[in-house]
Amino acid sequence: MKNFKNKYFDISKPVFIPAAIITFLFVSLTILFSDRAEAGFSGFQYYMSSNFGWFISLCINYFLIFVLYLAFSKFGNIRIGGKDAKPSFSKFSWVAMLFSAGMGIGLVYFSVAEPMLHFNNPIIEGASDVEKARLAIRNTYFHYGFHVWGIYMLLGIALAYFTFNKNAALSLKSTLVPLFGNRLNGWPGHIIDIVAVLATLFGLATSLGFGALQFSTGLSEYFGLENSTSLQVCSIIGITLIATISVVTGLNKGLKYLSNANIIIALVVFAFVLILGSSLRLIDGFVESLGTYLSGLVELSLFRNQYGTPGDWFKGWSMFYWVWWISWSPFVGTFVARISKGRTIREIGVFGLVIPSVFSFLWMSVLGGTALNLQLDGSLDIASIVAQDSSVGLFKMLETLPLYEITAFICIVLVGTFFITSSDSGSLVVDMMTAGGKLNAPKGQKVFWAFMEGAIAIALLVGGGLTALQSASISTGFPFAMILVLVSLSLIKSLKQDEQLKS
Repeated sequence: MKNFKNKYFDISKPVFIPAAIITFLFVSLTILFSDRAEAGFSGFQYYMSSNFGWFISLCINYFLIFVLYLAFSKFGNIRIGGKDAKPSFSKFSWVAMLFSAGMGIGLVYFSVAEPMLHFNNPIIEGASDVEKARLAIRNTYFHYGFHVWGIYMLLGIALAYFTFNKNAALSLKSTLVPLFGNRLNGWPGHIIDIVAVLATLFGLATSLGFGALQFSTGLSEYFGLENSTSLQVCSIIGITLIATISVVTGLNKGLKYLSNANIIIALVVFAFVLILGSSLRLIDGFVESLGTYLSGLVELSLFRNQYGTPGDWFKGWSMFYWVWWISWSPFVGTFVARISKGRTIREIGVFGLVIPSVFSFLWMSVLGGTALNLQLDGSLDIASIVAQDSSVGLFKMLETLPLYEITAFICIVLVGTFFITSSDSGSLVVDMMTAGGKLNAPKGQKVFWAFMEGAIAIALLVGGGLTALQSASISTGFPFAMILVLVSLSLIKSLKQDEQLKS
């Protein structure tokens, strides 16, 4: 009996049970052997980065090129759900939901931290402070720009097409049927879905971990609390409970409203810093940084620093980001597919690549640019502050502007709402995966996975902090990169076959 169903659960046993057992064992062993876990995570991260980084570099470029090809080819006119399908959400809500799921916490956490960390450890040795600042914003753009959304949109388009146009279950193995046929009905297909579930859980836990660090730092700065692991764990528990309430209310209520709220709050913070900061200087910086990013995009996308300190910059930055985003892709891709019925492939490709990327560029230019300006002007040595604690940079930057008590509180709320929407949408996606691709599974299942996500994030923070968070993404990101390559080949094969049938 492959399925189990009652009032609270409707599961695909070959996927749900192994995924739940592996997750439970990981959480238990990481907490019980936290010292050994930290060393193990660090060693694993170094090994994978040293030996397989070249593969990841090639993959992320291929994914972006593939999505652009789909969007601007004859296949771009295909409407998800058929030619008469209508979108379920307004364009604003649709973009807000995919953006909140796809970026969220990372954008807030690294808005000041990443540019300043790049400033402290520049990609080029011996650069002046001005050049370090210029490169810092360019490299931050790179890690939050088109390549990221190319990963997400590839899987989102594939899942949406097979689910709503081919009437397949919303599961990863459905996207590979054109390549492997009925063999995926057995254990090979179940293993693929299990990998997708684990990638989603660990990628999401990484973001929740960063969110907990940022949220607890905000509480510490604002209320004068000690920023301890206990506070971080309590933050995860509290927000997980709120996210659980949201996920139970459903996609059309809690998650939609929270996603819209995320974008509105983020725009308020963005406008505040832009207006009260050096507005013209920040706008100039955005234009220059965009030009620097676009002109060096090809070189940077293949850069591995093999002729400098062997690969260190790549391993510490791009390598971590790409596998983090790849491990997020089953989560974001499934979510994008779920909300994109009625959109064309071109819409998903173009809107999904451009709008979130440009917003990320503007966000990083204003918040990160303000921090860099403070550093260059000698107003605040924020580089040293971030070097000691990367989660505190945003709040120290806000302290230099008027109305700090208001803006700091708003940023704490923003981290919290991003945290909730990430956990909420993650629970929804894992729920669908472990229910055999069903679009609407019982609420008890959603609650179970919401708690599991919080437990993994707690285990990673207790068992190794940031190193553990990074290693968790790497462990699932590598195998999933290979799966994404196969998904792209399967999708193009199916699109061409359908075109031949129509002609």
